Amino acid sequence: MRTLSAAQVFSGLGTGSTLALGSILAVDLAGSEAWAGSVNTAMTLGTAATAIPLSQLALARGRRTALAAGLAGAIAGTAMMVAAVATGLFPMLLGGAFLVGLASAVNLQARFAVTDLAQPSRRGRDLSLVVWAITIGAVAGPNMVVPGAVLAAWLGIPAQAGPFLISAAGMVLGAAIIGSFLRPDPLLTRRALDGHDPLPAAHRRNPWRSGWQIIREHTTARAAVVAVAAAHAVMVAMMSMTPLHMHHHAGESATHPDTVALIGFTISLHIAGMYALSPVMGWLTDRIGARMTVLAGMGTLIAAVALTGLLPSNMPAVTAGLILLGLGWSGATVAGSTLLVSSLAPAQRVPAQGFSDATMSLTGAVGSAAAGPVMGAIGYHGISAIAALLTAAAAIALLRLTTNHR
Repeated sequence: MRTLSAAQVFSGLGTGSTLALGSILAVDLAGSEAWAGSVNTAMTLGTAATAIPLSQLALARGRRTALAAGLAGAIAGTAMMVAAVATGLFPMLLGGAFLVGLASAVNLQARFAVTDLAQPSRRGRDLSLVVWAITIGAVAGPNMVVPGAVLAAWLGIPAQAGPFLISAAGMVLGAAIIGSFLRPDPLLTRRALDGHDPLPAAHRRNPWRSGWQIIREHTTARAAVVAVAAAHAVMVAMMSMTPLHMHHHAGESATHPDTVALIGFTISLHIAGMYALSPVMGWLTDRIGARMTVLAGMGTLIAAVALTGLLPSNMPAVTAGLILLGLGWSGATVAGSTLLVSSLAPAQRVPAQGFSDATMSLTGAVGSAAAGPVMGAIGYHGISAIAALLTAAAAIALLRLTTNHR
């Protein structure tokens, strides 16, 4: 737990800068606001595309190898984003964001890694503590705009490239911590304790299908996947468009350093909402149950999009909405992930976890990709309304799936 938590602190720097600058860089390099959500879409697609391969690598070689390999790919992605900013190549920006998505896949897998050896009565709290550890890096990431600009000036590169260099340094430290100190490997130790091989031939041949079959056969597991996928789609869609919405609202002062810093600060508060209170979500999960905590998280998400939808021109209200958005995501994700682990046998968990993470990231990618055109068509308040409807539908589905299976 100490090793995974320490690594999360540094690896969290990787996605923060991308989230804060992604939509603005996309518009600058592509020349059209229709591409505003493309960077975050590429990043979430990268997470979706690599979640199952990383889970397969974990089954074959252990968590240590999988997590370190994922961070190595994300480091290459940050280098590509620096090059894209320097050259103005939009396709390179998207390619770099896709690889940075590996850092998110690692962060998602790390929360499951700590449950490999957790006591059942503490799964929620142990999982949430590793999620909480990302707070420092994830909150600091969006605020790397100013120090990143100073570093960029010293190196003689464009100011917007600087934050990605700091992100890369953080991920290098995270990979070094995992590679050096995640011993013994938690998944391989779990395998030895259980006395069985959790990598049957079916998982190797078609990991997507095997993960889906496991989820399909367990109603509670299906409910968990629905919860985390819906919460993630809503969170990513709203978070992707908020910097651009604030950028528009600022008008002529949009390029002023104070405006850029305000956008970064708002995203930092949102990310703090996602991670800072995750131990509370873990405690609630163990105390009142995963199902009730997921529902509480979804209620918070609805409150969040109500604020952003009803008061889109009120920047304090938008900021408050983003904080609530993070809190709702935290409750749904921590409790939903715990619900998934608790509903399955040890040998079934890793394939199902990979499928869940991939599904969660795919829905996030869809949300991010759709958010730009939707915002262009019906505005920021329109995205908020759609997010509220999606969240309500997922809460109803959770209730129906778990009513007779608690």
